[in-house]
Amino acid sequence: MSEYEKKTSSDTIYQNAQNKVDDFSFNRQVVDVFPDMIERSIPGYANIIDGIGRLAAKFTIPRSNVYDLGCSLGAVSLSIAKHNQQHDIQIIGVDNSSAMVERCQRHVDSYTYANPIHIKEADIVDFHLNNASVIVMNFTLQFIEPKRRDALMAKIFDALIPGGVLILSEKIKLGHEVMDSAVIDMHHDFKRENGYSDLEISQKRTALENVMILDEYSLHEKRLLKTGFKAVSIWYQQLNFVSFFAIKGQ
Repeated sequence: MSEYEKKTSSDTIYQNAQNKVDDFSFNRQVVDVFPDMIERSIPGYANIIDGIGRLAAKFTIPRSNVYDLGCSLGAVSLSIAKHNQQHDIQIIGVDNSSAMVERCQRHVDSYTYANPIHIKEADIVDFHLNNASVIVMNFTLQFIEPKRRDALMAKIFDALIPGGVLILSEKIKLGHEVMDSAVIDMHHDFKRENGYSDLEISQKRTALENVMILDEYSLHEKRLLKTGFKAVSIWYQQLNFVSFFAIKGQ
């Protein structure tokens, strides 16, 4: 754990009743508590981060770019840097939250790895991508407007070199009312066990309702195959939190 992570605050954003719950955004208030929020909200998050770094290392090649799109505080970028033994790649983290980017730069600067990490503030839909062996979106696509998702996947596909990989983590809908209800209840139990109250859970869910739009896994798979990826597979799942990867053909 870095000195930065030791200094972050506990997530109490939704602890008190709010007359009106605003839509969730990655503002400075969220940035200040983000490591605590994410650890207490996503089952298996640490395993996903470590696994992404290990999986990415199987596909990176010398003199290529590795992109972490929606990098937040740089956990994925750091995991890739830690696990990758190719010392001539560029790791580029991109996020559209100025508060995130400012804090992320300080965070990654507190570590020393052979692979450089460059943090950019930009909308990932508009950001230029090229010569990529690996592109990661870790719980990012779900915050992109659904009508923009197909075009973004096409852009990512075009930026990948032959044999390159997209690693995509998402919270998904299961597409079956009873199953969805069961895993949602289990997720709420997970949050309660991590100290969140029913009020916090309810208000956070309201805040996310209009900004985090979930797809079923089958839609993700269909979209990626239609875009041109050769194969798509899940490599990690806990409840309805899934990480999968798609390979571009040679």
